[in-house]
Amino acid sequence: MPKYLFSLYQPDGGRPDAETMARIAADLHRLNEELLESGSWVFTGGLHPPDTATVVRPDGTITDGPYLEGKEHIGGIYVVDAPDLDAALAWGRKAAAATTLPIELRPFQDRAPY
Repeated sequence: MPKYLFSLYQPDGGRPDAETMARIAADLHRLNEELLESGSWVFTGGLHPPDTATVVRPDGTITDGPYLEGKEHIGGIYVVDAPDLDAALAWGRKAAAATTLPIELRPFQDRAPY
């Protein structure tokens, strides 16, 4: 089954208030349970803020991140199995509703493991 990467774009700055975060956490828990029960869940994880990033360049230079300056950055990811783009989009809509964040979906290339 094809795998899809969901990138969750989070605005820089402070976190939402405690009540909003509690609702988001409950919605994410339900989404994760639904993904697990369906067999579509592969992996998910949240990221620390962009100011914790380190960039390693091809010449070996290491700099503080993030790689790109911006007003929003990837705050977390999901990897899901879905039979097709329509099914992946259905999960993406649920993730966007649960997180209140925009979600970018991208299919993994269908290649043999390296």
